[in-house]
Formats: sequence, structure tokens, C-alpha cells
Amino acid sequence: MHFITGGAFNGKRKWVKKHYDANHRLWLSAYNADALTKPSHETMPDLVVLEGLEKWIYTQIDTALTPDIHRQNIINQIKHWLAWENADSHRKLVIIGTDISKGIVPTDKRNRLWRDITGWIYQDLVTQADRADVIWYGIEQTIKHNEF
Repeated sequence: MHFITGGAFNGKRKWVKKHYDANHRLWLSAYNADALTKPSHETMPDLVVLEGLEKWIYTQIDTALTPDIHRQNIINQIKHWLAWENADSHRKLVIIGTDISKGIVPTDKRNRLWRDITGWIYQDLVTQADRADVIWYGIEQTIKHNEF
């Protein structure tokens, strides 16, 4: 899995489109109201891009639930994608999530919970990722890269 983060409108989508084949991928975006859940397509391309992880997380925030439950719920949804990727060595999962950790901590409980959970999930994903990059102003910085 390749995890990519960086600021809003800093070129993450453009960078992914430049580095991954456009003809053989499935691109799911929270910004287009696509679901995070894995579709039950019989045939899927070998490359899947999930864009807007922070938005998918936001839509699932319920202040009545604990942060750990939220975190586990999202990770469980991503585990289905990781299982898909691991089932075939030709498959690649790319996850794009905007960094929302900068700036003033929100005073609103729901937004503060969203920011915290998003940060924890990003940490979980970087731990599991083969590669992790940060894109700022269109410039990539690789922060993790496992060679096989």
C-alpha cells in the first residue's frame, strides 16, 4: 500500500496521476461521494486509488462513540482493500488523505474528534504502508519506502 498525504490543494492528485497508469486503475473519491467500501466487481484493475480519506472519516464521526471505536471502524474498512491488494502481487492500493493536523485545534467537539482520529488512522496506515509520501506544493518527499 502506498499512502500519500499533504496539504489541501498541494498537488497530491496530480502527483498520483503522473506516477500511476491512468488506463488501468479504479479511482474512488470521497469528494465524488464514492463509498470507501470495496465494490463487489468481478473484475477490477490492478491499481486502486482511494482519495479523500479524511472526508470518509468525517462522514462517520459520531460523538457518542469512543475514538477507538471510530478508529477501528475505519481501519476495518481499509483492511478489505489491503486483503484485496495482498491477494495478488500485481495489485497496488494507493490511499490519499489530506493533512488536517496543522493550524488551530478546533473548539467544536466533533471537529476535534475528526482531527484526532484522522491523525491516528494516518499513523496506522503509514505503519502498514510499503511506501509513504508527503506532497507539499507539488513536491514529493518520501518518508517511508520498503524495498522488496
